[in-house]
Amino acid sequence: MGLKTYGVMGVDWEARVDYERLRVQRLARIKKLLAESDMGALLCFDMANIRYITATHIGTWAVDKVARFSLLPQNDEPIMWDFGSAARHHQIYAPWLGERSRAGISTQRGAMAPEAGRAEDVARKIRVELEERGLMGQPLGVDIVEPPVMFALQREGIQVVDGQQLMQRARMIKTEDEITLLNTACMMVDAAYDELYRFMRPGVRENECVGLVSKTLYDMGSEFVEGVNAISGERCSPHPHVFSDRALRPGDPAYFDILHSYNGYKTCYYRTFVVGSASQSQVDAYKKCREILDMAIAAIRPGVTTADVVSLWPKAEEFGFPSEEAAFALQYGHGVGLSIWEKPIFSRLVSLDHPEVIEEGMVFALETFWPASDGWSAARIEEQLIVTKDGCEVITRFPAEELLVAGAHYYTATGPLTTTRETQSHRNTAAGQSRPLVAAGNGAKAKK
Repeated sequence: MGLKTYGVMGVDWEARVDYERLRVQRLARIKKLLAESDMGALLCFDMANIRYITATHIGTWAVDKVARFSLLPQNDEPIMWDFGSAARHHQIYAPWLGERSRAGISTQRGAMAPEAGRAEDVARKIRVELEERGLMGQPLGVDIVEPPVMFALQREGIQVVDGQQLMQRARMIKTEDEITLLNTACMMVDAAYDELYRFMRPGVRENECVGLVSKTLYDMGSEFVEGVNAISGERCSPHPHVFSDRALRPGDPAYFDILHSYNGYKTCYYRTFVVGSASQSQVDAYKKCREILDMAIAAIRPGVTTADVVSLWPKAEEFGFPSEEAAFALQYGHGVGLSIWEKPIFSRLVSLDHPEVIEEGMVFALETFWPASDGWSAARIEEQLIVTKDGCEVITRFPAEELLVAGAHYYTATGPLTTTRETQSHRNTAAGQSRPLVAAGNGAKAKK
């Protein structure tokens, strides 16, 4: 166990997360990659990329607005154009930016009228900075962009190229402090799953489970609960990827994916339970799901490729899907950092033909799915791990080696009701009638 688990506060008596080191090392990494590229500068609208470069954040409400933007020129410091008064706030509270924190706004995803000229204003701001540094003749890398802004940049004579791949490469290898933050985020989900396990029982609804998880995480210091997948009963197969108001029933499978952010760093963390008891088909599905996940984890070490890992997983046709595209993300892996899905990607859809090499310092999640033979149940498990010099360390610690039974354990007149049983009681009594029963009386023979 190489990692340490700290509290979420800053203290003077332990060396925990060093946020100044975090900012400096992230910026140094992307500066180095930019210097090695043919791009003159990097323009970012993606809030995860902006945070990586500038160490600024104005709340998760802004994630989908594409309103803020930053520019990182070659051999220079980043410039940030922010949402109204946030720019002034950063000048005061983010001294590493100072006057390079400026007011600026894009089109608000087209909400502002084209005639207002916001796209053209963005393009002019960028051109001025590039001209001052003699970078106008070099390509400008952009991560995501609204079409009007891209067209305005091109009209200014700026060559726009894909900058997202450069940012993905920078974020793929984590620093010491990033790893500590990711480990802390997983610790918080460990606690949320414990609360959830104790809460589940017949009558509890999926949306109530989502509420409980969200409260637990926010109480512990989560910055943002990005999503909680809560899937139960016959909704388990095929996986719908969204929670509902369905109530849990005895014998239900229920699986959850908890995605939240601690100081920007995310989790993606599935667990499967049953309510009260599990059928044999559910137990078998869970065992298979765990088996194929464990094979993948055992293969992880530096130098192995994503193709090596996904080749261990079953083909889509083996678990009921016509193609890898139709089964996408059921047997899956993905980097985790400032966003839920980063490099590297593990999928039979893309990894066999376009493998990526696994390196020390990567943090990613591996997740598997297996449908039960009953036609409606399924199991889903996910582990988040850090690649070490000779293998990996799993940082998602809530127990998952066997299928857990949540809810009350029931007692009959003759003892505990087994937790492996069919959901419909008559099937269990029918099965019991086929077993020998000892008749009352002296020396009576067993009857069938």
